[in-house]
Amino acid sequence: MIDVAYAMGAPGGQGGDASALMGFLPMILIFAVFYLLLIRPQQKKAKEHKIMLENLRKGDTIITQGGIHGKITAVSDQVLTVEIAPKVLVKVSRGHVAGTVGGTSSIEPT
Repeated sequence: MIDVAYAMGAPGGQGGDASALMGFLPMILIFAVFYLLLIRPQQKKAKEHKIMLENLRKGDTIITQGGIHGKITAVSDQVLTVEIAPKVLVKVSRGHVAGTVGGTSSIEPT
């Protein structure tokens, strides 16, 4: 009636540990991919931005997160005074500076 009989190991035997690891392997790989493609580059970008904010000096030309371009005329701990047009000064929070603009200031009297 039955030609072939297959032997089956006891549950939790030798193959149990390997199969549990194989079950977690996809989650481990997904976490590794998220770390390498999303988390690590974001941390690097945040670190570079923090260093840039710490190195802002009087005379630097900046752009704010709102898109305003200007030249730094005064620096304090948390506030920068920025000249956005001749004799037009605004105060900007240091944390809202998006970056520096290379070269000299574009604010010239006409």
